[in-house]
Amino acid sequence: MGVLDGKVVLVTGGGNGIGRDCALIAAREGAKVLVNDLGGGLKGEDEGSAGPAEAVAQEIRAAGGEAVSNSDSVTSLDACYGMLDQAKKAFGGLHAVINPAGILRDVMFHKMSEAEWDAVIAVHLKGSFNVCRATIEHFREQQDGAYMLFTSTSGLFGNIGQTNYGAAKMGIAGLSRIIAMEGARNNVRSNCIAPVAWTRMTQSVPIKDEAAAARRKVMAEKVRPDQPARFSVALVSPAAASVSGQIFGVSGENIILYSQPRPIETCSKPEGQAWTVDSIIKEALPKMAPKFFDLNRAPMAGSQNNQGQQQRQPA
Repeated sequence: MGVLDGKVVLVTGGGNGIGRDCALIAAREGAKVLVNDLGGGLKGEDEGSAGPAEAVAQEIRAAGGEAVSNSDSVTSLDACYGMLDQAKKAFGGLHAVINPAGILRDVMFHKMSEAEWDAVIAVHLKGSFNVCRATIEHFREQQDGAYMLFTSTSGLFGNIGQTNYGAAKMGIAGLSRIIAMEGARNNVRSNCIAPVAWTRMTQSVPIKDEAAAARRKVMAEKVRPDQPARFSVALVSPAAASVSGQIFGVSGENIILYSQPRPIETCSKPEGQAWTVDSIIKEALPKMAPKFFDLNRAPMAGSQNNQGQQQRQPA
């Protein structure tokens, strides 16, 4: 018996990395799994292949589970509707979506092309919209549905060289929050996770010195894709039915709950008075300045120290 017995789960990006482990773990927990993966390269530059998704589906079937594969792109809304239809035909329904599908096009913003921006937004933000929009009405009608969407510390904290990726990932956090708010009355839940794991995304970060190489070796051993995958599977299970609208992180065996933006300081003028440009500069900004956030990357919760936090850790 598993926490997903009787449930059908769609896992995008399920051919590699965290997505692969999500699919395998969901199956071990009793789910029937639709494994989606375009089968392209890390940058989305290669032609797709049915191979990675089907290989994972075959692995699930070989272990006694039930799985089918799909190699369409999450950038197409029609393709995502097709995934829902495939899940219904193969397994009779759909109850959860885990959506780690993604690509990288890292470059400093002043050198970024429109194509590099559009490609990342299309897969991450538009892709998250597509899989949710294609399935939300089905979830609402059956009064049962759960999303696990993937944000990133590159958006929550910021990360040099990843404006496209960070912007998409912050958009996903907002998307998840509002889906959760709107879905509450119909038992539709949505949470998002900012994982840190040793995947082909993290392997793509250049090694610049021996210290970076040493950090990477430790990362490969301690922050594995199965760790955020286990958490993702747990959160879409009925056992987590009370959890929605949250932003989580998983780094190794650290499970993190992130704060969400709320006011931390307010400057007000008495009734009948108005702020001027001069008074804003001389009064409001100095009062708020002690609470400004600096431009350093925030340390990961549970880390031993801050060393290496400027190294990119895309999810």
